[in-house]
Amino acid sequence: MKIAVPTIGSRGLEELIGEHFGRTQTYTIVDSESNKIKTIDNTSHHMGGQAYPPELLSKEGVEAILCSGMGGRAIRMFREHNISVYVGAFGTVKDALESWRAGELQEADESNACSQHAFRGPLHETGLCKKK
Repeated sequence: MKIAVPTIGSRGLEELIGEHFGRTQTYTIVDSESNKIKTIDNTSHHMGGQAYPPELLSKEGVEAILCSGMGGRAIRMFREHNISVYVGAFGTVKDALESWRAGELQEADESNACSQHAFRGPLHETGLCKKK
């Protein structure tokens, strides 16, 4: 299974998770079966490209994304591309994967979607990601 994590650079498992999945610089993709790691640049609409993040990641064969939080519209877009969304991730890619494997991340749906984003500070710690 290919799992994507929005990241701020290309240090693989040691890279920090980006606070806003759509405006992050890169996506780190981990194949959970082969343990191969690939970092791709975020060339989505948010960064001046043509596609949205779910389209970009779907082309890479991603089946799940681990992130800190996500809005309802984005969750729906990921679902339309058969990509599961897990929220509550923080720290590094390695931390997110460990939390996901331990069942500590919550699968995203309308009940736990962010209703407001601000593009600064840790979303959940500062309360900038408001739950409905």
